[in-house]
Amino acid sequence: MPIRLKKLIGTILLVGLVIIYALVASAIAVTRLAEFGATAHFLFFLLSGLLWVLPAMGIIKWLILEPRPKR
Repeated sequence: MPIRLKKLIGTILLVGLVIIYALVASAIAVTRLAEFGATAHFLFFLLSGLLWVLPAMGIIKWLILEPRPKR
């Protein structure tokens, strides 16, 4: 796969991940955390704010992998 195409796909995946993750985390916060206190809100947003990094790291790792040499 050409490196420019790989970077384009990776960029689209990262932007899509951030948008979808933010919408899902916000929806969960609105529906599930309404009756909890400030500490629960803080912990939820702390964990959900850090959790998106795991799939993003996988995408970035895929982006920096060197292509296999052709035989």
